[in-house]
Amino acid sequence: MLATLSRVQSARRLAPDMLSYFILGTEVRRSENHSGSSAAAAWRRRLPGDVRGVSTSCPLSAKARGHQKRELSEKKLTRYFVDQRRVKLLAGSGGKGASSFHSEPRKEWGGPDGGNGGDGGSIVIKADKFVKSLAQVVPIYKGEDGESGGNKNCYGKNGSLSYISVPMGTVVKEHGETVVDLSEHGQEYLAVFGGAGGKGNRFFLSNENRAPMNATPGVTGQERVLQLELRTMAHAGLVGFPNAGKSSLLRAISNARPAVAAYPFTTLNPHVGIVTYRDHEQVAVADIPGIIRGAHLNRGLGISFLRHIERCPFLLYVLDLSTPEPWEQLQHLRYELDQYEPGLSQRPQAIIANKMDLPEAREKIEALRSRVTQRVIPVSALTGQNTEELILHLRELYDSYLCGEGKPTRW
Repeated sequence: MLATLSRVQSARRLAPDMLSYFILGTEVRRSENHSGSSAAAAWRRRLPGDVRGVSTSCPLSAKARGHQKRELSEKKLTRYFVDQRRVKLLAGSGGKGASSFHSEPRKEWGGPDGGNGGDGGSIVIKADKFVKSLAQVVPIYKGEDGESGGNKNCYGKNGSLSYISVPMGTVVKEHGETVVDLSEHGQEYLAVFGGAGGKGNRFFLSNENRAPMNATPGVTGQERVLQLELRTMAHAGLVGFPNAGKSSLLRAISNARPAVAAYPFTTLNPHVGIVTYRDHEQVAVADIPGIIRGAHLNRGLGISFLRHIERCPFLLYVLDLSTPEPWEQLQHLRYELDQYEPGLSQRPQAIIANKMDLPEAREKIEALRSRVTQRVIPVSALTGQNTEELILHLRELYDSYLCGEGKPTRW
């Protein structure tokens, strides 16, 4: 009996070690069958302390190192960027009041002691600078209901507030009418109110009615259907036809990395880049997706992105000088903007003649300047040619915007 017990205890102590040796031995035998004796030799090498050396750096047992995360494509990014939502908000309902009477030893008729119900929770829309899209906004929100009242004059718990975080620049509309513009971080809008809690029978106690039996239910919470529209917060907006080089230009002057390709409608959602100056001033530039003729009639990408231009104090018209008559692009762009909002094309602006690295573009720059009165800045987004002049003029427009002047002040 004692011998059997000692064998069981020794086996219990050696069980983990034996299990690990068994697993490793099985792997070595399997590797011997497939790759010869090299794995077996590595297994049989011993380190000090009679511990076999086991490597986890081989590709079979460890993940490959140095793997870098690939950038998401433009089509995949559109799944995460949403600039409008239609939401239904249901505030919490109030809890019902209680109908009860106090009773204890030697005090059988203690009177009514039913408490009131708690108020329902309201829903608040809050602007958050760390939120960049409306993708996290769900179609329906339901506030927390208030708890019912109890005996011994116990009131029900109120429903807590529910918050909906939206990006800065979100406009809340109802039936097409603007309700509030959430343009500052932390700005809140109480969208729906929670219902009031019901009254318990203690509330109805009076000299005429010493034993009220009635109690009221809670009020249903407010219900609304709202439209949330995100308008990009940027100082300057790059406006141009598809494939005019707006994304390449934004890459050349800022830290933004929009998708670039040699086909129209490469950009499917607005991108915002930050241009930083030596005095640590920062100017935000938005790349608005390509506008085509008839965009105000919802052609192409339609008016889905024209709303992002409304917040830009000044505009940068990007023209493709490789086309036969680039000045006609400017006329069509202004027409589309004015059809969407009268006077939108008359904001402080500059004309950017892009693709100056092409020979046919250099031949048309003087013809373009003779047909317009605004300042024309020839650049090449591909080679970075003359982007310094554009960055300086962008600062001039920004300074005039801060000073409230109509025309930019030259540096």
